Amino acid sequence: MSFFSFTLIFAMAALSLCLIMTGIRFAIGPSLPDRITAFDLFVANVIGIVAIYTELTGNEDFIDVAIILSLFGFLGSISFAYYLMKSTR
Repeated sequence: MSFFSFTLIFAMAALSLCLIMTGIRFAIGPSLPDRITAFDLFVANVIGIVAIYTELTGNEDFIDVAIILSLFGFLGSISFAYYLMKSTR
């Protein structure tokens, strides 16, 4: 096992821990903006995990999955922000 592979596995473990903590934050967030921020971070962590998995396996097809996830994350954030803007008026 090369040092690069070890580093990728360590990064995936760190992102997995961050994913768990983000899920907890999403569940107990006291307000809707906190949950929106946790959702953004959750999507970013999943994209990072997919990118690391792509590099570890050498299968480049998963990059498309990461791109689609980033699109859904962006659209979800915009939808939440639009909802917040409409509900405050």
